[in-house]
Amino acid sequence: MNAVAFGPVLDYSRRVVPGFTILLMILLAQLPVPLPFFPDITPALPLMAIYYWVVFRPDLMPRILVFALGLFQDALIGAPFGLSALIYLLAHGFVLNQRPFLVGKPFWVFWTGFAIVTPVAAFLTWLLASVLRGAILPTDVVLMGMVLTVVTFPVIAWALLHSQRWLVGSAETS
Repeated sequence: MNAVAFGPVLDYSRRVVPGFTILLMILLAQLPVPLPFFPDITPALPLMAIYYWVVFRPDLMPRILVFALGLFQDALIGAPFGLSALIYLLAHGFVLNQRPFLVGKPFWVFWTGFAIVTPVAAFLTWLLASVLRGAILPTDVVLMGMVLTVVTFPVIAWALLHSQRWLVGSAETS
């Protein structure tokens, strides 16, 4: 088999990396982080990956993929079906709109953008889950999860950056 035959396979492989990393983040998010007094807290790993890929490779992050991954997460964790999908679609739309401001800026601007998206997504998730449950859910776990998410973002962004460099490449400009 010659190198030309591998071209379409490699192109397809590059295109599935962002979706695969988000799927991996959904699965990793099911592992609790052992914190005293807060045993059920996990960072919002899928939100981190969605934010990263929408900023740096929006061509590989279509809304339908974000929606499907959100539905998968809801089915996996037993959340109201469509809740994560809605939150992820709203985050996708907001980040895509703010993308021109974020691309090419220092990391602290990129991180600050994520630090703005995270509490909005956490609050909307809490609000919608409370409405759907018919009761006000506790906020302490939400707040601690939000802090943990923002604090761990640089590590996840670093890993995603390297996966982009090694497996995906940069966006092609036309």
